[in-house]
Amino acid sequence: MTTLYSWNVNGLRAVIKKGFEDILQASGADIFCLQETKLSHDVPEMPLDGYHHYWNTAEKKGYSGTGIYARREPIAVTRGIGVDEHDHEGRVLTLEFGDFYLVNVYVPNSQTELARLDYRMQWEDAFLKYVTSLDRVKPVIICGDMNVAHREIDLRNPDTNHRNPGFTDEERSAFSRLLDAGFVDTFRHMHPDDPKYSWWSYRFKAREKGIGWRIDYFLISERLLPRLISAEIHNDIFGSDHCPDDAR
Repeated sequence: MTTLYSWNVNGLRAVIKKGFEDILQASGADIFCLQETKLSHDVPEMPLDGYHHYWNTAEKKGYSGTGIYARREPIAVTRGIGVDEHDHEGRVLTLEFGDFYLVNVYVPNSQTELARLDYRMQWEDAFLKYVTSLDRVKPVIICGDMNVAHREIDLRNPDTNHRNPGFTDEERSAFSRLLDAGFVDTFRHMHPDDPKYSWWSYRFKAREKGIGWRIDYFLISERLLPRLISAEIHNDIFGSDHCPDDAR
């Protein structure tokens, strides 16, 4: 059994000060994926005992970025999706193993007043093309902050958020296209009726009040379903405005 974790840490240096290494070691993760690392090119490596580490940093200092800690060395490491206009923000980091690809992703936010929605849709099309091309070679595991609540069950207040970033028809449809292309939302597959969240605003004590969104996911190629044992969201782990999720 391979245990995979994913967490938008909203700054790796900050979460290291809040016990990240203990959290990682306690998880027993074979692979631990991070988003929004906010690392710079001059400090790309933060080693932890027992893990190899891989990074994709943004050109803009202190912004975005992805990272992976893995007990096993991959066959290959790919940074980005091979499309120049989308590969300057460190948003995708792929490890190839013998029997699957692992794609760690931090999907662009559409931003206030949907200022970046058009770009987001272009990015979604390019990302779908990328992961489906991998899936034709071997099964794919996609994890990360996908910045969308797919269904109404995936956020506390759907009625008041329909044209807000992360719950537009366009973003939700893009996520549906991933599922239609042969990927499975592991948490929703294992917990079809569980309204559990992975992100909360820092405002208005949202986490304390349970006013959250599920925008962090593990998606797997359909042919990996027989190997899926569990998928969980760890609301008891703090240190970021997101909490980790896992798949085993």
